[in-house]
Amino acid sequence: MPEIILKNVTKRFGKFVAVDNLNLTIPTRSFITLLGPSGCGKTTTLRMIAGLETPTEGEILIDGVTVFSSEKGINVPPNKRDVGFLFQNYALWPHMTVYQNIAFGLENLKWDKQRIRARVDELLKMLKIEEFEKRYPSELSGGQQQRVAIARTLAPNPKVLFMDEPLSNLDAKLRTEMRTELKRLHIDTDSTFVYVTHDQLEAMTLSTKVCLMEKGLLQQYAAPLEMYLRPANLFVADFMGSPTMNFLKGTAKKTGETTCEVTFCGLKRTFTSPQPLGDIPEQVTLGIRPEFITIAKNSDVKASVYSTLPSGMETTVKLRLGDEIITSVIFGSVDFPVDTEVSLAFHGTDMLLYDTESGALLADGSL
Repeated sequence: MPEIILKNVTKRFGKFVAVDNLNLTIPTRSFITLLGPSGCGKTTTLRMIAGLETPTEGEILIDGVTVFSSEKGINVPPNKRDVGFLFQNYALWPHMTVYQNIAFGLENLKWDKQRIRARVDELLKMLKIEEFEKRYPSELSGGQQQRVAIARTLAPNPKVLFMDEPLSNLDAKLRTEMRTELKRLHIDTDSTFVYVTHDQLEAMTLSTKVCLMEKGLLQQYAAPLEMYLRPANLFVADFMGSPTMNFLKGTAKKTGETTCEVTFCGLKRTFTSPQPLGDIPEQVTLGIRPEFITIAKNSDVKASVYSTLPSGMETTVKLRLGDEIITSVIFGSVDFPVDTEVSLAFHGTDMLLYDTESGALLADGSL
């Protein structure tokens, strides 16, 4: 399976910059998700790698071979890049059976009938759709159609499988089931997957690494848990996680090599980092995940309950702390009357300190 390298890739549509100087290395056999809000450039990036869109500048290599270079005048067509593309609407032929849809590409590649039969049977079994072999797409559910589309894409053994929001047309339950199947499929096929989505939960659960983009710019490229626990800036911190992170604006004053005094929501606390702190600006923003704010019995931090949202397995509690409304997530089925006074504790070493002006991460630590 190949490694994919993007060097200084830019795509402009007139004056609009869709992708701005993107540098990215996609390791072999990885499951990479291109994530971000609508219009951030993730689908354009995917299409440029596949050869469906021509970059304005830069260079793209697949398996050590240059498939695009603006300087050298190279632009290898999509059918010569040995990649498979799974579209959002599946694009199945309505007048062909499941077998015919999967076999179609192999027939165009002049495979012999016996080899086609063996390959289609292998894929029907892998994707658990053997019983639908003679059915037409209109006779299948959304999830079954998606499996057929995946089988057709995998049929010619492409080096890389590209997927552009393939689960967006499915209902919530089926989306969850198909995430499991896609993750298993990645292991079974031993392939490189590049996946586009705007759903951060999909990115978290499926990927080996996430490439988060905004307005054509790469914001962070990291493993899902690293991105969740150590977001590189305020945009990443806000985008990753549900419920979203608490952002508490305040002021800071450095008091030691690894400590600073932070004032926020009427509280004054010592922020301690495991690493030496650099320059700390006066205006800072504390980022605290909801699960790191607990309701404790013995604490001098007081808040009032604004609302509670029990969901069975966990309860999301909105709290009024000073002039801010903050979010806490408590495991278990609990509830609190509105306006009840409670005591809070900030626990763990995953508190984050950001520069309010630039949005950059300054340090992680504890309060």
